[in-house]
Amino acid sequence: MTVALPDPAATDAFGRRIADALAAWSGGLVVSLAGELGAGKTALTRAVLATLGESGPVVSPSYTLVEPYTVAGRTLYHVDLYRLADPAELDFLGLRDVDPGRDWLLIEWADNGGDELPAIDIRIDLAYRDDQGRTASTHALTERGGVFVDTLAPSDSML
Repeated sequence: MTVALPDPAATDAFGRRIADALAAWSGGLVVSLAGELGAGKTALTRAVLATLGESGPVVSPSYTLVEPYTVAGRTLYHVDLYRLADPAELDFLGLRDVDPGRDWLLIEWADNGGDELPAIDIRIDLAYRDDQGRTASTHALTERGGVFVDTLAPSDSML
């Protein structure tokens, strides 16, 4: 599924769709957010968290690497592995304590985590589209991810 994101409002709308699906979701979910610097990974996460009820600021956890948020009765972990030098460093972040069957993880630069991360259910690739803004391509990588992607209702902004 590919969604056009011509402007920040479209990114927010897609984030709201993801959040609404998460709010109705009964289990955990691990989502990889991929894309160049500035492609909208944190903006999408901010929209998801705001829709789920987070009222505080949501910034990229580039330096802290992990920011937990309690929303909708669950914990959503916003993870940014851009600065991770070695996947073994994940042992010091406390991610082994995360329950991917219950908690939600939105992971920027997940490829830097190697095999040390829980199985990624969904990969969302954010990409620039010339002067037409961005796109978000959603790929299910597990059966659970496939079920979740199916819950995202199509919209007029789909390509």
